[in-house]
Amino acid sequence: MHLSTLLPAALAVVPLAVSAAGSMGFALGNTNADGSCKMQADYESDFDALKAQSTLVRTYTSSGCNTAQQILPAAAAKGFQVVLGVWPDTDDAYNLDKTALQSALSDSKNAAAVYAITVGSEGLYRGSYTAQGLLSKIQDMQSTFPNMKIGTADSWNKFQDGTADPIIKSGVKLILANAFSYWQGQTMQNASHSYLDDLNQAYGRIQSVAGNLDTEIWNGETGWPTDGGTNYGSATAGTQNAATFYQQGVCAALAWGFNVFYFEAFDEPSKPPSIGTNGDSEDETHWGAYTAERVAKFPMGC
Repeated sequence: MHLSTLLPAALAVVPLAVSAAGSMGFALGNTNADGSCKMQADYESDFDALKAQSTLVRTYTSSGCNTAQQILPAAAAKGFQVVLGVWPDTDDAYNLDKTALQSALSDSKNAAAVYAITVGSEGLYRGSYTAQGLLSKIQDMQSTFPNMKIGTADSWNKFQDGTADPIIKSGVKLILANAFSYWQGQTMQNASHSYLDDLNQAYGRIQSVAGNLDTEIWNGETGWPTDGGTNYGSATAGTQNAATFYQQGVCAALAWGFNVFYFEAFDEPSKPPSIGTNGDSEDETHWGAYTAERVAKFPMGC
């Protein structure tokens, strides 16, 4: 998520009412280093590498690369759970993912490996759809899979500024709020403070609007690019900086009780560059906590 407006550097961070200890997961791509689609055996190798840190991953599509059909048997075999993604930006994309889920989840072993389903990924931030339009697809997905936890993922500021209020008020079961100090161009000196403040602002609004509704909240994405990545504003890519952000930001969030998905598990060498809000091309192939060969880049204990 690219955010062009920066928050003040010295905001005080006071944790809100969250659980005693947070849970950890990883965002996981569906292609190998050469760009080929991952198969069940590839996901099993991914899970073997990740299991010391977490047994939960999230994806961004269910139909693309036949993700649901390939990842769920691997998860079942390795004792993992998966948050499956649905792309609602167009009706065609939504229906493809919905059909893929209906097929994959007809197998009870596959269904047991699903932690949740998220409809949308930063579409409110991009302006791809309205909150009400997204809500209708979330509700459709919930009626299709009544026993599943259905939710959405978006930028923290779309939850904080009221854009997502209709979704929060609906009693949606899961909210993933993404927060990147890097995409705000923060220095390392302020990165963890900015990140934790963003989470507090988003969680505070969600909790205020949701009231007594039983909504599970996660930090849906956070991370820092490692060696080989590009800089963004005052944010400097580098493995040491990623390790520092992990220790000072991610570990602090977990200690305070925030649930966190780290973006991302493995480098994706075939991933195309993105265009930042400053118009520059930004490399996104070096965001992994592990290399594409599944070697950890820095210690991930807290």
